[in-house]
Amino acid sequence: MSDGTDSGGGSTGGGGLATVRRLLFGSTLRIGAVVVVGLVGMVVAAYLLGFLGVPSVAGVENRFGEANESTTVIETELAVQNPNPVGTGFLDVSAEYEVNMNNITMATGGRDDINVKPGRSTVTTQSYLQNERIPQWWASHIRRGETTDVRIDATIRSGLVGRSFAVPQERTIQTDLLSSFNSTETREVNANRALVSDPVLYINRTAGQWGEVSNESTPIVLDFYVYNPKSYAIPISQIEYGVNMNNITVGEGTNTREYVLAPGEVTQVRTVTTIDNSNLDEWWVSHIQRDQVTDLRINFSVTTRIGGTSIQIPMDRFTYTETIETDIFGTKNATDAGGENGTEGDSSGGDGTPTDDGTTTDGGTTTDDGSGGDGTTNGGGTTTDGGGILGVSAADVARPA
Repeated sequence: MSDGTDSGGGSTGGGGLATVRRLLFGSTLRIGAVVVVGLVGMVVAAYLLGFLGVPSVAGVENRFGEANESTTVIETELAVQNPNPVGTGFLDVSAEYEVNMNNITMATGGRDDINVKPGRSTVTTQSYLQNERIPQWWASHIRRGETTDVRIDATIRSGLVGRSFAVPQERTIQTDLLSSFNSTETREVNANRALVSDPVLYINRTAGQWGEVSNESTPIVLDFYVYNPKSYAIPISQIEYGVNMNNITVGEGTNTREYVLAPGEVTQVRTVTTIDNSNLDEWWVSHIQRDQVTDLRINFSVTTRIGGTSIQIPMDRFTYTETIETDIFGTKNATDAGGENGTEGDSSGGDGTPTDDGTTTDGGTTTDDGSGGDGTTNGGGTTTDGGGILGVSAADVARPA
């Protein structure tokens, strides 16, 4: 009897303790949940009433960092404008950006848990361009008439209020790499051999154009209009060429089509030099390491037969050279994107003030077709063209002294 009483009493006491525990801890969890929901509701309400705002992108600047055989670092600075009187840590702020060239995604990046002070601050991050994408971009640039559209999409997002702010920036860049090969200057070709009277030939005109580019190769079609001053025909059995960019061989070969230069006549001699696009990733590394500067050089030599003797003639005076300088992001000489002191550095070229439609006040678009000249031949086989992707800052076709 007493055992049953004690047992019943113990059961009653245990149930009461469990009830107390449920009340205490259950209430704590419920209170915590209510507090969290309440805080979120207050933040959302404050945003809807205009007391809080989503941080915006006031400027974006990309620069190239180190480059190795496989990747190229892109260093990005985002100028973030925080309109709130407190830091953004509680807003779950993140940033995303993407760099596209001719609709080819070259790099993507982002950063989570952004906490910036009130006002304007700079957020830095890095992404990596895969060098294996360079041949595809190069082919698109040539295929589109030496035009590249660079687009940078930067977005600031608040996970707490579910809103984002985007600022797209665009640059349209055009180049003209081959116009300086077009020349009507008459130049001599000398064999510099005993028992051979120089000049052997005259080149009255040269012209160049792009062939049908693919992702694997870039052909350059070069025409020489050759005058034979001799009283006998001169055969050309082959033309050898080499294409070098920053002393890196990106193409070489031999054209074996035979031409017979009739005496006293001008003959069009065509040679096709081909850039092997698979070599362009190696060139790209040298281009970045030299602050986006490349020395392009195409060498020629011809093999002919004069007086029964086969002669190889280096055509040094027709070596084609270009100095290529690029500024892909337009920030080589720019300041940073902006910091806590409000430094202006918007890579779009304007004041970077955001508008309601997510653009900047300057439209976010610049066109760079070369500030050094109009890309036309000045009569001596020389053009100047500055800036931009593969923009020619100095070009020269070797001529006789």
